[in-house]
Amino acid sequence: MLIREGFKRLIDSEIGLTLVGEVGNGLDALRFIRENELDLAVIDITMPGKNGLELIKEIRAVRPEVKILILTMHPEDRFAVRAMRAGADGYLTKLSAPTDFFKAIQKVMQGGKYVSEAVAEELAFELDPDRKKSGHEALSDREYEVFRLIGEGKNLTEIAKELSLSHSTINTYRSRILEKMNLRNNADIIHYVVRNNLLD
Repeated sequence: MLIREGFKRLIDSEIGLTLVGEVGNGLDALRFIRENELDLAVIDITMPGKNGLELIKEIRAVRPEVKILILTMHPEDRFAVRAMRAGADGYLTKLSAPTDFFKAIQKVMQGGKYVSEAVAEELAFELDPDRKKSGHEALSDREYEVFRLIGEGKNLTEIAKELSLSHSTINTYRSRILEKMNLRNNADIIHYVVRNNLLD
């Protein structure tokens, strides 16, 4: 299990699971999961080296039997649907974790999915062929990540460094975002992000 410091005691005393390891970034997480036997990985959306959405898909590819619970500071309306679509078994915010952590782990370990009612409703809406999607929902996970960072006011060089990608790759993502969303420039992206309350 991959877990942050604050929940170790809860796992040992109340949940009865054994902590087999913890890592600090997405690349190490994937390596650890490849090399160790574990039943559950608790991961964040935002990690150095590899974001959580990418990591979910890669865990599913190499260890499909491992249960994946997202534990993050990001509100559900930012990433929960994308995380579940990528293959997560549950999504829990750190604000609700003190009361719901045990329940979430129990649910996913029993083969279920753990999301709030709001996320379950949004996932159900996705099945409706007549539902009109918001502009940002058409973006890939990586495009959405770049889109939000531009929306925070970061320039392409800063984003490239944060995501460990080249400047030209980030510029390509930016071009795709502008085209898909019919926007003209970074100012339009910032305006869209603020207007739709997509920042934490």
